[in-house]
Amino acid sequence: MSQQLTKEQLISITNQFGSPVYVYHAEKIEEKFNLLSNAFAACNARFFYACKSLTNINILKLMHQLGANLDCVSINEVKLGLQAGFEPNQILFTPNCVDFEEIEAGKNLGVHINIDNISILEQFGNKYGNTYPVCIRLNPHIMAGGNFKISTGHIDSKFGISIHQMRHIERIVKSTGLHVAGLHMHTGSEIKDVNVFLQGLEVMFEMASHFPNLAFIDLGSGFKVPYHEDDYATDVNKLGQKLSEAFNEYQKETGKSLQVWFEPGKFLVSESGYFVVKANVIKQTTATVFVGVNSGFNHLIRPMFYEAYHRIENISNSNGPERIYTVVGNICETDTFAWDRKINEVREGDYLVFYNAGAYGFEMSSNFNSRLKPAEVLVKNGEALLIRKRDEFQDLLRNQIEVL
Repeated sequence: MSQQLTKEQLISITNQFGSPVYVYHAEKIEEKFNLLSNAFAACNARFFYACKSLTNINILKLMHQLGANLDCVSINEVKLGLQAGFEPNQILFTPNCVDFEEIEAGKNLGVHINIDNISILEQFGNKYGNTYPVCIRLNPHIMAGGNFKISTGHIDSKFGISIHQMRHIERIVKSTGLHVAGLHMHTGSEIKDVNVFLQGLEVMFEMASHFPNLAFIDLGSGFKVPYHEDDYATDVNKLGQKLSEAFNEYQKETGKSLQVWFEPGKFLVSESGYFVVKANVIKQTTATVFVGVNSGFNHLIRPMFYEAYHRIENISNSNGPERIYTVVGNICETDTFAWDRKINEVREGDYLVFYNAGAYGFEMSSNFNSRLKPAEVLVKNGEALLIRKRDEFQDLLRNQIEVL
């Protein structure tokens, strides 16, 4: 049975900790991790939680307890991972467009380094040769993902080294003695079709022939989660079966046994998250009824940035008649969460919940308009635990220096 929090629990938590509030369900995260582990049980698979989706230290500790590894995109995420208890060999560091010093900082901490730039690859090889194994992020030139903003493997992407630059990569490896232990690709997020992964794997197998010391192939992630009742999700069981067959066939043909790595982020935490807000005002114009809530894109930017859909429910009046509302925020910009959405009648003071808010919600929040960031709460074993305090006014002044 799928784990979920009840409306009564969410109302109780909001009454206790105030609104807006992010709420995460530990058992749901565990459920999703177990689903992946079972789906890829026939593969030699490792899972690295893409912590950019949600980096609260308690979530990182939970992932560590579940047996996950960690995927990081900045040196501070690496440091957070170490603080949460991950060992260096459990951390993959995949930065993009960073200074070489940041790559070196990761190397000095002993984590897996994933390089996606010819210049950085050459600098690393010249300085460290074969003394420190690296992974190379390739751009497979595959267009995938829910929309262009979350597609990262197409020909004009800033991510990865083009597969058509393989001769250049080989020259660097040969001249510096660089030890390439892994190859990486990530085509995008919200991938419905498992054949995208298989298409990418075919490219990666072809590239693998250039690297005799290869130990793993990292297929990134992009597993899709459903956002509404009729939405699709990536069939991870089907994908696990097909990948197992592909890797077994590769081993028969080459005699090489490779691990497969994945970097799920949204898949693990999105459905565990709830964002509860309060209806401040009901405002009617000539054509639209607005629900103005005590939040905005400063707290949840995905609908505005990615045109992302979040199901919204009135948990204070769940049996009320359905009305059509446009849900907007309190920011002095156009911050529309949803247009013309059917929601049970909303009264001023009602609590609304945004579902699937665990990934890239609080993580992408800001203090725009000098608004305060919300609290975060983790529900584990039925207990609601405050894992981040709500901002206070003084937080807006922190690090500012008054010189006038």
